[in-house]
Amino acid sequence: MLTIDHISMEFSSRPVLDDITFLINRKERIALVGKNGAGKTTLLRLIAGEYQPTAGRIARDADMTIGYLPQMMLFHDDRTLRDEVMRVKDEGLQVTGEGEDARFIAEMDRTIIGLGFERKDFERPCSEFSGGWRMRIELAKILLRHPDLLLLDEPTNHLDIESIQWLEDFLKNSQSAVLMVSHDRAFIDNVCGRTIEITLGRIYDYNVNYSKFVELRKERHEQQVRAYQNQQKMIADTEEFIERFRYKATKAVQVQSRIKQLEKLERLEVDLEDTSRLNLRFPPAPRSGDFPLIVEDLRKDFGAHNVFHDVTFTIRRGEKVAFVGKNGEGKSTLVKCIMGQLDYMGTLKIGHNVKIGYFAQNQAALLDENLTVFDTIDYVAVGDIRTKIRDILGAFMFGGEASEKKVKVLSGGERSRLAMIRLLLEPCNLLILDEPTNHLDMQSKDVLKAALQEFNGTLICVSHDRDFLNGLVSKVYEFGGGRVKEHLGGIYDFLRAKKIDSLQELEKSKPSAVSSQPSEISSAKLDYAAQKAVAAEKRKKERAIAQTEEEIAALEALQQQMEQELALPENQTQERFQKYENIKHQIEQKMYEWELLSEE
Repeated sequence: MLTIDHISMEFSSRPVLDDITFLINRKERIALVGKNGAGKTTLLRLIAGEYQPTAGRIARDADMTIGYLPQMMLFHDDRTLRDEVMRVKDEGLQVTGEGEDARFIAEMDRTIIGLGFERKDFERPCSEFSGGWRMRIELAKILLRHPDLLLLDEPTNHLDIESIQWLEDFLKNSQSAVLMVSHDRAFIDNVCGRTIEITLGRIYDYNVNYSKFVELRKERHEQQVRAYQNQQKMIADTEEFIERFRYKATKAVQVQSRIKQLEKLERLEVDLEDTSRLNLRFPPAPRSGDFPLIVEDLRKDFGAHNVFHDVTFTIRRGEKVAFVGKNGEGKSTLVKCIMGQLDYMGTLKIGHNVKIGYFAQNQAALLDENLTVFDTIDYVAVGDIRTKIRDILGAFMFGGEASEKKVKVLSGGERSRLAMIRLLLEPCNLLILDEPTNHLDMQSKDVLKAALQEFNGTLICVSHDRDFLNGLVSKVYEFGGGRVKEHLGGIYDFLRAKKIDSLQELEKSKPSAVSSQPSEISSAKLDYAAQKAVAAEKRKKERAIAQTEEEIAALEALQQQMEQELALPENQTQERFQKYENIKHQIEQKMYEWELLSEE
């Protein structure tokens, strides 16, 4: 269908792609991977026709159509959402007759809703939507054109988990071939059966999904490193021979032979930057109270619009939880309430001795623009970690000269990565991360995830990245319809439960289908009810424990104050000693209550 034939591409005499050749077949789904700056986006733009190669050619079938979704695009119209998407029909799609027209409209509605919009959004002007939602509109238009080849550059960056799943299913069932760049490992693993890596201007083509590619790439990389090291030793030995015998007449022939040998030698290149074994750890978390966060009957309104209401949950010390749900359902709003950036109704308690580390989506704006990348990290690093600053920067794509760049010249994505590194090094016991992986490549995400898994504090993570959350969180809070629903288990337990819930909703309208397996559905309902009852009782005990901890802290503060007073001879009266003993007794009683509640 499309042939990339020995193409090369240079920018300002700097080679980006070097003599690349491969084919894209019909209905094939390919993941395009490589480090940032490797040339992935450049290759997509070449195939889309936005760039012309420096050398070589791209041959495509005469009737072939291409749909290209770039990472960034300009928007400048005031049509409604429906009218903008309906333009696809007016651009030449063969829609004839009322039946075909109705089918197109039905498909259009499914696509728009699948990408996260609601029916009430259909008549809103496109100008009212944020850049992320505008990207979804463009994606909907591209998908509805059903091109022969889809070129997608980071299509999941602005999608929530449900929309990513919808897009995943759409692409797997699509008749279009797909070439995509994405840092969402689960997404490309589930969609793509072929992986092409760009590194050092060349490509390596694997007819496997991404997970299998990682294993094969490791083997290839080890072989390349060995070959490179052997060649480097041979070069060093040859140069040493030339220098030793350069002026010895009896060795002149051998010296000239080896000089020619080096001139003809095709030098091997290998990407030696390998931080896969980098073990980045957070500083030990200072001990907090048992319940870093208690939320009761929380409500947040913006004018007449209610974001959420009746939100009640408790997060225990050491728990790692995810906030998930569609965009606009209140995840970041609740985080801002926790951080004291927004007012609210209800109760929100931050626990005893809680030190919060917060990564906001706009965290990059808070960096000092006049510092270098290295100095930004050097100022917060303490202890042994200071000896590993360059390794850490390399893991997050700030290796070599990039570490000396001023913050003011960094892109938005680079600033976000730098802010993430800075947060990694600051002592805290409650980490709140709002979409931390949006600008990280897979290697950087792996480093961050490993560090979070080892983190001995409490974590709240707002994210749509299933692979990142998998194995990291043990509880999921689902935001939607103004409520926050607690799900015990990891992210894939949550996703499985959601599909079962959806199936049960579907079966309610089909009694015959339900009757075939009544015991399983009843059992599921009983299990769910029992689980809810246990969770409710647990929350009740947790609130009681938190209250007891507050009372103990207040009594201990009073005890400390009295000890300071009794240190002075003039204050050592029988009445004061009796009061001091009473306080000690109250603390013992409260500690006993605390132990009983904790056991329960």
